[in-house]
Formats: sequence, structure tokens, C-alpha cells
Amino acid sequence: MKRKIQFFSIMIMMMLLGACDSRNQTSMKKNVTGKAGELVVVIKPTAWDNAPGDLIRDVLAQPQLSLPQEEPIFDLINIPHDAFGQIFKTSRNLLIVKIGNNVEKNDLRLKRDVHAFTQAVAYIDAKSFNDFEKLFNDNSDKIASFFMKAERRRLVLNYSKYYERAVASETEEKFGITLNVPPGFVVDKVEDDFMWIRFETPEISQGIFIYTFPYEDDNTFTADYMKIRRNIVLRENVPGPTEGSYMSTESDLPVVYNTFRKDGNYASEMRGLWTVENNFMGGPFINLAMLDMLDNRVVVLDGYVYAPGKDKRNYLRQVEAMVYSAKFVNQDEIDKVNKQLDFEN
Repeated sequence: MKRKIQFFSIMIMMMLLGACDSRNQTSMKKNVTGKAGELVVVIKPTAWDNAPGDLIRDVLAQPQLSLPQEEPIFDLINIPHDAFGQIFKTSRNLLIVKIGNNVEKNDLRLKRDVHAFTQAVAYIDAKSFNDFEKLFNDNSDKIASFFMKAERRRLVLNYSKYYERAVASETEEKFGITLNVPPGFVVDKVEDDFMWIRFETPEISQGIFIYTFPYEDDNTFTADYMKIRRNIVLRENVPGPTEGSYMSTESDLPVVYNTFRKDGNYASEMRGLWTVENNFMGGPFINLAMLDMLDNRVVVLDGYVYAPGKDKRNYLRQVEAMVYSAKFVNQDEIDKVNKQLDFEN
């Protein structure tokens, strides 16, 4: 009887340990390696030097939208399969391509956390160059988006662990949103329905404007309306360094605008360049507007970067991650209203 009790005790302990291993499997993996924006492409040289490589470069090293100087969306690092050793397996972004007669079927697989935590890996198997071209072209947007979202995910996760609590407290109290920005950011200016959060060094400036306005109708979520509203807010609240100067949206270049759902709420994203009227300052911005149907308002988070003479892609992605960390404190109540409206429609 004693042996049976011991046996069942051991079995229960093993089950509990197994459950713990399952829950902690991801967290126990190594951290990703490599610099922000790097993407390692594992592919045979004959493919990299021909059409498949050209196609990969055209898509994954295309210029990042809405930057004042051209920068690729990813810095590509090419290695052949026989050099793909342990040192590369924990790379933050991996594209592993196999092309040849030994491939059983044409296939694309997107996976996370394969060899390291927060890792993004895309596997592409193709029987020929032509098969690879069709598979890649059919999924190019999906592949690029997968890696770009992984870059944002890493930053958002990091900011959720290490954030400026004083700023989070003020945004929650004034706007009813949680916002995670890294230590060093401060609230610089607070007005009615407006807040300016920023981080300054002698070389760069990163900031976020938060403002709200009443939601009136569907025409609110258009590029023209959001741009006009943005310019009004900036002119009133963000003066430039010289008398009569103020921040505005660059009018000579179009903005990139799209609508989507964020956390179940109707939202829009606008990207473009900012400028200072009557001055020579400028840089990129990302504008996220979220609809709060419970209080019939629009909450806007507008992030910008000023880094003269420097690459700005990674600085902007940092601000983008901060902006996208924003969540309504009372999202549960908003969800009820959203569900009711979806049901009525």
C-alpha cells in the first residue's frame, strides 16, 4: 500500500512539473540576438545572387515609408546554409529559404519563438526559382508584416516591463489610458485635452502628443480630417524655436493613412513628415487615433522623432511601439458599447 501511495505521489509530481515546463518553455529560451532591424536570410548563394535574392531585397529591403532620407525596412544579412550555425540560430529575425528538387512541396511557414524568445522565423520551401517567385510574391505583404510586427512586439514587451510610472500615472488620470514609455520620458506640457511627453538628448528628440476631441460622424476617420485636426492642435500647442514658428504636417508630401481595429476599437494610423513653419526643422511622425464609443471621443497619440544627420527608422519604431502600447483603462465597458453597435449594424 505504501508503495502505491509513493507511486501516485511521484506521478502527480511529474504531471505538475510537466505542466510547469509547458508554461515556462518559452520564457526559459534564450533572448534574441542581433541589432534592431536586422534580418538574417539563410539561402544558397546561387539563389541569393539571382532572381530569388533580388525579390527578397526588393521586398524586405524596400524603403521605409515616411522617412526624410531613404532607409530600408530591414538590414539584410545573407548567409549560406552551411554557415547557419548556433551563432545565427537565435537571430531576432530569420528567413530560411530552401529551393531545389529535394523539396517535397512548396510551402511557407511563419513561426515565433523557435530558437529564442520573441524570435520571428519564416520558412520558405520551393521546388524551383519560379515556384519561389510565385510563393513569395503571393505572400510578400504577409511576410514583411510578420517581421515588422515582431520588431514592434519586442519593444512593446520591453516597455511593458520597464516604463516611466510617473508618465503612466498622468496619462491614466487625464485621458483614461495606460501608456508605457521608457524611463527618461517626462511630461513637458499639459493643457486642456492636450499633453506633451518627450525625451531629449543633445543629439535626438522623441516625443508623443496626446489630445482628444469629440467624435461627430464617420467623416472624422478620414486622412483629410485627421490632418486638419492635427495641424490645428500643433499650431496651438507646439511652438518652434523662433518667433512665429510652430510644428505642422509637411504639405508637399502625401501622408500614408489606413483604418483598422485596435483592441476592438475603430482606429486609424497616419504616417508622414512633420515640419516647423517659418523654420528648418523636420522629421517623421506616426499618428494613432482611437475611437472611444463609451465617451463619444477620439483619443490621438502622435509620436515624432527629431534626429538631424542620423538614421531615424529605429527611433521612429521605438516611438511607434510606445504609441501602440496605449490602451483604454475602461476597455471592458467600451467593449459592451462596441458589441451593441456591431449588433445593431
